[in-house]
Amino acid sequence: MPKQKLEKIIAFSLIISFLIGGISGAVLGNLTGNLAAQRLLSQYKPSNNLRPVVSKEEAATIKVVKEVKPAVVSIVISKDLSKYYSSTGPDIFPFEDFFDFSFPFDFKFYSPENQKKNKGENIQPVGWGTGFIISSDGLILTNKHVVNDEDAEYSVVTNDEKKYKAKVLARDPLNDIALLKIKAKNLTTVKLGDSDKVEIGQSVIAIGNALGEYRNTVTKGVISGVGRTIVAGDTLGRSETLSDVIQTDAAINPGNSGGPLLNLQGEVIGINTAISRQGQLIGFAIPINLAKPVIESVKKYGKIVRPFLGVRYILINKNIAQKNKLKVDYGALIVRGRNPEDLAVIPGSPADKAGLTENDIILEVNGKKVTEKHPLSYLISQYHPGDKVKLKVLSKGKEKTVIVNLGKRED
Repeated sequence: MPKQKLEKIIAFSLIISFLIGGISGAVLGNLTGNLAAQRLLSQYKPSNNLRPVVSKEEAATIKVVKEVKPAVVSIVISKDLSKYYSSTGPDIFPFEDFFDFSFPFDFKFYSPENQKKNKGENIQPVGWGTGFIISSDGLILTNKHVVNDEDAEYSVVTNDEKKYKAKVLARDPLNDIALLKIKAKNLTTVKLGDSDKVEIGQSVIAIGNALGEYRNTVTKGVISGVGRTIVAGDTLGRSETLSDVIQTDAAINPGNSGGPLLNLQGEVIGINTAISRQGQLIGFAIPINLAKPVIESVKKYGKIVRPFLGVRYILINKNIAQKNKLKVDYGALIVRGRNPEDLAVIPGSPADKAGLTENDIILEVNGKKVTEKHPLSYLISQYHPGDKVKLKVLSKGKEKTVIVNLGKRED
């Protein structure tokens, strides 16, 4: 056989061999893969107990919401509209309150049979807010601005759709706090936390009657700031200064006013009270520690009774200290008021009896510094009438300790 022809036959045979090897390898590989897959499938047993993975924080949030929602209530504000239609026309509630707290006419929780129309009255729901139950017999904490209208009627709708007539027990003249009472028993209550332990960045949950329509709406965020001072105003020119408030980015909507701000332990650390119209997700809450003395007073006396010291003062900061060459840059400087009769120390007051005088600087109350974050009024409010407190005082350049027996002031 010619050499050239032999070489062609050998080359052709090699090509065929490679093709057969490749095909057999592919088939073998495919068969091997299929067998391996079949073995895996035979070992796999589908489970009916599969659950989505939930983080610890998510689980804590869900638990808090389930526990607290039964204690969060919606507050309905109702008025006799016949008095207003006859004198001012139909557009009688154009206002929003301090905290974007608006007043619609289509409140969902009140049915027509609940509206009084006898004797010329036309009592209808005109606004809403939120509150939360702090005692099983129906004591409810909310914002003062929610129930500030003494001519209005107030009702409460609980989480289980029950409706109660509510009585306003107390409106705090010094802060945006109020207490309501309904006739009920064995209600679910909230747990009150310690707002002094709040940390910037910690997670918080807000629950409230958003827009008066979406009851028990849950939002979540973090503590954005503490110790804020804000001036809350409305379209009617009313305003109120709120000190030492908590800032949060948890969404607080109109209707959330008076609802709880909670930590991940399910404790109330604040009362949702205000939102900024200029920014986004800038809300504010009254620290719950400011409400505790008010709650105790109302439970004990049926009204707000406060401890009384009897001084007028201004808070010292670095600027005031520098301009007046003071030895300290904190504390409460006892001063006169603008009018001649506004004395620095009220005659016969606990402060007067303890020997405090004009230009004394109260530095501490029972070891706690008097600062802009914790002013004298706040520190004194943590006590009760009749309590003895130890004041560190800077008087005529020298520090001294003064024991004061707090008096009683009724609001």
